[in-house]
Amino acid sequence: MNFAGLNKSGKNYWLFAGLILLVALAGFAWLVLAQPASSPYQTSVVQRGNLTANVSATGNVRAAQSATMIWNTSGRVTTVNAKLGDKVSTDQLLAALDPDSVSRNIILAQADLVSARQNLDTLQQSNSNGAQAMKVLSDANQAVQDAQDAYDSLTRKRVSDQLIEDTLDEVAKAKDQLKRTEWVFDKFYSHLDNGNTTKLQMIVSLTNSRQNLANLTAKYTWYTSSARETVIAKSLAALNLAKAKQQDAQREMDRFKDGTNQDDLIAGRARVAAAQATFDLSTITAPFNGTITQSGPQTGDRVISGQTAFRVDDLSNLIVDLQISEVDINNVAIDQPVTITFDAVPNKSYNGKVAKVDLAAKAVKGAINFDVTVTLTDADEQVKPGMSAAVTITVKQISDSLLVPNRAIRMVDDGGRVVYVLRNGIPVATSVRIGATADTTSQVVGGDLKDGDLIILNPPAPTSSAAQNATATPQR
Repeated sequence: MNFAGLNKSGKNYWLFAGLILLVALAGFAWLVLAQPASSPYQTSVVQRGNLTANVSATGNVRAAQSATMIWNTSGRVTTVNAKLGDKVSTDQLLAALDPDSVSRNIILAQADLVSARQNLDTLQQSNSNGAQAMKVLSDANQAVQDAQDAYDSLTRKRVSDQLIEDTLDEVAKAKDQLKRTEWVFDKFYSHLDNGNTTKLQMIVSLTNSRQNLANLTAKYTWYTSSARETVIAKSLAALNLAKAKQQDAQREMDRFKDGTNQDDLIAGRARVAAAQATFDLSTITAPFNGTITQSGPQTGDRVISGQTAFRVDDLSNLIVDLQISEVDINNVAIDQPVTITFDAVPNKSYNGKVAKVDLAAKAVKGAINFDVTVTLTDADEQVKPGMSAAVTITVKQISDSLLVPNRAIRMVDDGGRVVYVLRNGIPVATSVRIGATADTTSQVVGGDLKDGDLIILNPPAPTSSAAQNATATPQR
């Protein structure tokens, strides 16, 4: 074997391999050095397009019609015909007390009711006109009773002492929460730039705490306040009108004196009405068609007067109450479409429309807001009263307009706005006048910006109005 030849061949191989490696390294270095320095700017071409302007707010779901029913006397529950989630109809019996456990006057009312009905049947006339007059009088008597009950209810306590005490505790907790939130904001976030995301989130949290305190305070005030004099006067006027109609009905009945003692007939009807009203104190009936959303009584329970029995909500008609700033309220109108989302129902949105826009503002801690109510049009069983809702109202839809991303817009000292256009590699401040604004884009309604301009998405921040005409230096 020729070892000398082998050694020579091996040396040539390594020399050749080293030469190739050197050429490769030189080529790579040339490619790297030949690349231009990357631009510090992110850019986008100005184009025309469509824009949807929205107004957003948060609120809580409630049923358009809701009622909490309380027991009007004490006793032991013997009948419960409804449970949580059941659908009920107007005047449906929901629960009743054991007749043997109620007060003596209610027990006697049951016997009086049977006797009064028998006596009234005896007094009834077969004449249709007389029967019709009797019905009109009966309705008038009931209207007087209803008006009297409504008038009397204005002077009674609205809720139980326990509920007032609980609400007062909630107000105190809300005050403490607001105080802590304000302290945290002043300590850690107030010094941040207004555009800082964390600061904006903290402002939202602070606003929610203030709104929660305002809502609880309003609830406590309503619980502890009495009806206004004008409301009482209006109720009294309704009572007097009902009594006047009752007198007219009575005079009509007096026309039918065909052997039946009209005084006896009236007295009999009154005894039936009085006995029925007293006996009904031991029962709970549904005030309207709805769903049981709160159910307290169980068979065998002992209840007292004023204790909550049921809550009924009309879940077929759910609404959300919003607070809209005075800055946005003139853009909001009835029947505008809305989109609604819930934290409790992820990955799903619902539709609705604006149902009511208040014309008078409410001032809460210096903030001027207007009450706006929106109605859900496609709510399902997942949406429940009390849920927090994020509502987006579509207030304007614009087509074929010059649009710029919001992140590219900068404000100058005199309140004007500019965007930076990249020209020959240099950012140039260009004045713009902004129209409608959406979440990510805004409409350009005036200024020097043109379709096709290359705007900078991460521009330098101008420090004065003179920046509108100045050439900016890239921020690094």
